[in-house]
Order: sequence, then structure tokens, then C-alpha cells
Amino acid sequence: MRRRFRVTRNEDFQTIIRQNHSFAGKNFVVYYSPTTCVTNDRAGISVSKRLGNAVVRNKVKRQVRMMISEITDFKRGADLIVIVRKNYMHNDYRTNKKELNMLCEKVYNNLDALIGGYKNEEITKQ
Repeated sequence: MRRRFRVTRNEDFQTIIRQNHSFAGKNFVVYYSPTTCVTNDRAGISVSKRLGNAVVRNKVKRQVRMMISEITDFKRGADLIVIVRKNYMHNDYRTNKKELNMLCEKVYNNLDALIGGYKNEEITKQ
């Protein structure tokens, strides 16, 4: 996943999480927000210190980054924050990827409804 497709600033993380749109599974929580100013999707990954030391956390981040790059095409207009839960370590890569794929599908299905809602609000304001 290229750097331009990543959410890196703490302010961006907080803004997306405050939108309060999320889906949760056993291993992940995915927060999302529709974007209008950026043409590509962006994803940020958060791994708690409870998961392990820095080596383990960086390995998990690399794996999740790879999963996201295989799942999404980065052209749907959303910012994603993926929070990895401790249960992630008890499953294999394939199981974790399947769950993240399911959550991303839910996000993108719900995102279409949100974007439609935002467009309708803009029309009524004008």
C-alpha cells in the first residue's frame, strides 16, 4: 500500500473516528468516513501495545496493509481506520483476511448510502 493511500496524521485519525461510522468483528474494528476532497481511498492502521512488542506490532501492520491493498482498489472515496484487536494473533492470515474483507464489503455497501445522503443534504441546502 503506497504512502499516499495511508492516513498518517493523528488529526485525521481522530476526525474519522469521531464520525462514528464503524463495523466491528472479532479481530478488527473498521471506522470509515466518506471523502470528497481526496480522489483515492486512504487507510490507517492502529495496533495496540497490548498485542505485543514493536516487532510484533510492525509485523501485524505489514500484514494488515497487505490485506487492505489486496481487498480494495482505492477508488471509492473513503477513509478507513482499521483497529486490530488482540484476538488477531490467535488466527491465521487467511482467516483474518476473510474477516477484514467482509468488514470492508459492509463499509463500501453502507458508504454508497451515506454519500447519497450527503448529496441530498447539499441539494436541499442550496
